[in-house]
Amino acid sequence: MISKKHLDVLKKIYNQLKDKNINWVVTGSLGFALQGVPVEPNDIDIQTDKKGAYEIEHIFSEFTTKRVRFSSTEKIRSHFGELVIDGIKVEIMGDIQKRLEDGNWEDPVNLDCYKRFVEIEKMKIPVLSLEYEYQAYLKLGRVEKAKLLRDWLNKNPEVS
Repeated sequence: MISKKHLDVLKKIYNQLKDKNINWVVTGSLGFALQGVPVEPNDIDIQTDKKGAYEIEHIFSEFTTKRVRFSSTEKIRSHFGELVIDGIKVEIMGDIQKRLEDGNWEDPVNLDCYKRFVEIEKMKIPVLSLEYEYQAYLKLGRVEKAKLLRDWLNKNPEVS
């Protein structure tokens, strides 16, 4: 279930980005919820490329709580920043790379390969396919989220 507050912030993001030349998608729990998975989003995750991460930060500069910068953990790295818009945390992630089993980093995700559009309240919101999200969560070792997605996909085979 998507709260009105999340939807209102999503509208603000969509209205600012829809006519810009930025390749972006909604990912994480809001992306799942937009595609029908029964989860309650806590925040809004925006995935883009490196250039897009810095452009989105610039567009929403008045809401920046953590400036976009290159950030890395053991399993994932990206150009990462945070906004807070009307009390909702918005995470920006550009050129995400996940560490492979051999220790190397995969190439940044090509969003166009996995991008789908969901229509809600006269908006066409770009999201990542749930099959891709399932694979990504498995690679990150986030087994519970991966299982949630696999179970939902098995019950809803028309969605990927």
